[in-house]
Amino acid sequence: MAKATFGAGCFWGVEAAFRRIDGVTDAAVGYAGGHKENPSYQEVCANGTGHAEVVEIEYDPARVSYQTLLDTFWEMHDPTQLNRQGPDVGDQYRSVIYFHSPEQEEEALASKERLDASGALRRAVATLIEEAPTFWRAEEYHQRYLEKNSAASCNLGHAGGGR
Repeated sequence: MAKATFGAGCFWGVEAAFRRIDGVTDAAVGYAGGHKENPSYQEVCANGTGHAEVVEIEYDPARVSYQTLLDTFWEMHDPTQLNRQGPDVGDQYRSVIYFHSPEQEEEALASKERLDASGALRRAVATLIEEAPTFWRAEEYHQRYLEKNSAASCNLGHAGGGR
């Protein structure tokens, strides 16, 4: 198994999207990239910890490629907005790829460059690509939130915003 970590706005919809991919064996919502240990949802939302809402994915590389995960990430949100996805504004909603290996870093950078060069977006990709920091699992009520609450989707707000 391998790990991948992505931030693309509200983590509920991001988690649900990755769970639908064959080869993803688990996905957990949480926080990464901040300065406070074990932050709470309230602390992250108050914008005082520096954390992003992220999803940490466990996947089987024999069944799904990291590139497929990257493609899904690019499609699920507006990567031209750094700290905003639709109505959600703040650095906790930042667009970020946290890599777990030099190979993931290389693939993420190349994928970002290809997307920028493709002309598919009206603005440049603002997504950050950084080494994976400590992942803090979010409170249990956030795990599989859309599934638990019979919600069809989370408003990721992208609606092709950068496309």
